[in-house]
Amino acid sequence: MSVFVERITSHVGDVGGIPIQRALPNKARRVIGAWCFADHAGPATLPPERRMNVGPHPHTGLSTFSWMIEGEVLHRDSLGSEQVLRAGQVNLMTAGHGISHSEESLSDRIHLAQLWIALPDAERERAPSFQHFPELPHAALGEGWDATVLIGELAGQRSPVPSFTPLLGVDLAAAGPACATLALDARFEHGVMLLEGEVEVSPTGHDAVETVAPGTLLYVGAGCESLELRCSAASRLLLLGGEPWAQAPLLWWNFVGREPAEMQTWAEDWARADGGRFGEVQGYGGPRIPVPPVPALRKP
Repeated sequence: MSVFVERITSHVGDVGGIPIQRALPNKARRVIGAWCFADHAGPATLPPERRMNVGPHPHTGLSTFSWMIEGEVLHRDSLGSEQVLRAGQVNLMTAGHGISHSEESLSDRIHLAQLWIALPDAERERAPSFQHFPELPHAALGEGWDATVLIGELAGQRSPVPSFTPLLGVDLAAAGPACATLALDARFEHGVMLLEGEVEVSPTGHDAVETVAPGTLLYVGAGCESLELRCSAASRLLLLGGEPWAQAPLLWWNFVGREPAEMQTWAEDWARADGGRFGEVQGYGGPRIPVPPVPALRKP
């Protein structure tokens, strides 16, 4: 059986002063499993006046997943959480019914992945929560690859980070030439998101070898049982996977929902600034981010 493979080019932009490449959502591909948003921020070295500074803003219907590779970021949220995220750590903030938060870089050097996980129908109105994971399991794979299991399970290692749908998230780094074959869950669709270097990717069921560099996400459809990764110099990538959704969620601004009318309601809730659905972030010295006008939206 042949496996569907698709190359997706990231959008280039800026978030809070940090250069980013956004792989998801994209016109070609809205989601990979429940992964509905994928930003690669940095690597960048910025002077203090240009450090990442994202004021209080709202979220609904999702979990934000922050994986820090280099640097430090201070997270504050409307639950009263205040947590510094450091290299090798994950912050998981589950918005559910609604939450707001801010993010401030504490270091000149910054390199991180900012990911969103769409919540299934049964969980998207749950009470908000915040969790910090300072230690994650590692595995040496093949020749030269070091894997950090961010969420889900790979090579006998399971991450402590919870999820409401079957998911996989792995950081794979090589300091030099490396090669490994990864056994995959064939029920999942996957994405290979290059962060640094260049990697040759060979999915089983696909005849060609795909060379991937930063700015490209390689989508691998369900049915793939293994993936060979080969690089000739230092490289880093994220492997994302999950069970395909029958219907992709609707995403606009910082909200993940199902119907366009929900977005209008949530935008009005945030604009009222009454501490209702989204609460208030204490301790941040700047203004809230205002809600933009809600455009004409259609269900995916």
